[in-house]
Amino acid sequence: MRLGVNIDHIATIREARKISYPDPVDGALIVESAGADGITVHLRQDRRHIKERDVELLKRIVSTHLNVELSLNEEILGLILKIHPDACCLVPERVEEITTEGGLDIISNLGKVKTTAKRLKDEGIFTTIFIEPDENIIKRAPDCGVDAVEINTGKYSEVELIRKDFIKGSHLNSELERIQKAAFLVRSLGLEVHAGHGLNYKNVSDIVKIPEIEELNIGHSIIGRAIFVGLENAVKEMLALISSCNL
Repeated sequence: MRLGVNIDHIATIREARKISYPDPVDGALIVESAGADGITVHLRQDRRHIKERDVELLKRIVSTHLNVELSLNEEILGLILKIHPDACCLVPERVEEITTEGGLDIISNLGKVKTTAKRLKDEGIFTTIFIEPDENIIKRAPDCGVDAVEINTGKYSEVELIRKDFIKGSHLNSELERIQKAAFLVRSLGLEVHAGHGLNYKNVSDIVKIPEIEELNIGHSIIGRAIFVGLENAVKEMLALISSCNL
């Protein structure tokens, strides 16, 4: 199972002071040297963390795999087409949100999603959509013309944080089952299966055991862990955890 590390929150710390450091580009080099399979960033419309400059430099220096998350916004799409990363993941986006709140509504926005995916794929960019583990939504994924589906693990991750064990047990199992069924369905439709959002060192184990999932994208928990153990060690710890669960 591949690990893509989202380095957005290195830029979040930088932007807290509006200065030049810490530089997410420096972070990408450390993440790669630690053994991660790729780098993920989200170029938002409000540029709250990652900037065009970051994506441009990352395109030049990343030797593994650069994946850029983006909305259906035309301006952002134009920039990304010029930079030409290895992969893109189409996500929903609201300026008011703290982080991505849910999966992309590919049913209501099918036309726009399909057009955007085609423009990316015509440029040879591997294209993914970030959607909920919902059967009705997943069945429409092939209509989007994408290469892969990234399953939103946000609700699963939120339930894992609930402290009351009797609530945690029932709801956690239910959310995990949704993801398992979703992953099986995505794969049966001929698309690659990725997963991410809210995954951390405590809740990733059960997700890693889902055989259809080929890639995880994890950011906040790794950057948070890096405060205490350093970025290289934080990445290595996550890689070791993923590896041990794959045995």
